[in-house]
Amino acid sequence: MAPTTAPIEQRTIAVIVDNEPGVLARVFAIFSGRGYYIESLTVTEVDPANRISRITVVTSGTPMVLEQIKAQLDRLVPVHGVSDLTQEGPHVDRELALVKVAGAGEKRVESLRIADIFRARAVDSSHEHFTFEISGNSGKLNAFIELMRPLGLVDVSRTGVVAIARGPKGLGRL
Repeated sequence: MAPTTAPIEQRTIAVIVDNEPGVLARVFAIFSGRGYYIESLTVTEVDPANRISRITVVTSGTPMVLEQIKAQLDRLVPVHGVSDLTQEGPHVDRELALVKVAGAGEKRVESLRIADIFRARAVDSSHEHFTFEISGNSGKLNAFIELMRPLGLVDVSRTGVVAIARGPKGLGRL
């Protein structure tokens, strides 16, 4: 009988940490040192008075690898909590992108039409280009970017995923 391989899953993990020098490097070392893949990484201070930050990581791997990642994150000294938003219940995730499209004539009109459908907003424009701001889940952003490619896509800048659990409970420490 052939060995079975565990399925690869994608997870969104939130980590509450002390905002101090080197914390992000230590978190990143867990991923890079073991060859774990980071699809998205965002960090921001969420409680300036107590110097607490939130790191949101979208990663993928087998269930066993994902459990190892969470356990290793939880053992780091500046970590106050690790939450697997994907497994713990419904959550909201969003990402923001700036998408620059250059073109004229019918391609310019089409890019504006598609932007309207996706609720993207032109935040910069000239006779030769538009820069659109769009937010939503990663799938929505990916679809918008792919539709802009044949219309003159020039550049893309993305924030990475931010996520929060649905319902009244939080991760704590705020």
